[in-house]
Amino acid sequence: MREYKSDSVEDLNEIVKKLILDFSDKRVILFYGEMGVGKTTLIKVLCEQLGVEEPTNSPTFSIVNEYLSNTNKTIFHFDFYRIEKEEEVFDMGYEDYFYNDSYCFVEWPEKIPNLLPNDAVKVKIILDDENNRIISVAD
Repeated sequence: MREYKSDSVEDLNEIVKKLILDFSDKRVILFYGEMGVGKTTLIKVLCEQLGVEEPTNSPTFSIVNEYLSNTNKTIFHFDFYRIEKEEEVFDMGYEDYFYNDSYCFVEWPEKIPNLLPNDAVKVKIILDDENNRIISVAD
């Protein structure tokens, strides 16, 4: 497990460069953390560094947002916060997203534990006692 500490949004650019290397050839990245801890902000910086030039935001109501990088790579950003049963995700064809060569950034993966690829990277964000974000990465 690798761990990074961020005390400001500005730190995220350097951390994200390292995260992209940590991901290596993995494409499904799961983001765990309490509401408001910075999952969406981290994903926004990831998208920027992967070449997404359009605005990014949390797909809380749409469940998935699709972004195109400046190298014509597709990136999917999921937010499963509003999912109440895993069966709701079957209709959206989650397999088509998770099992291709596109990055899939997933917020609230704990809502669909039985549908996640075994080789997904897990990123956990917590706040320490001094309000620093501790970002842990495990494959």
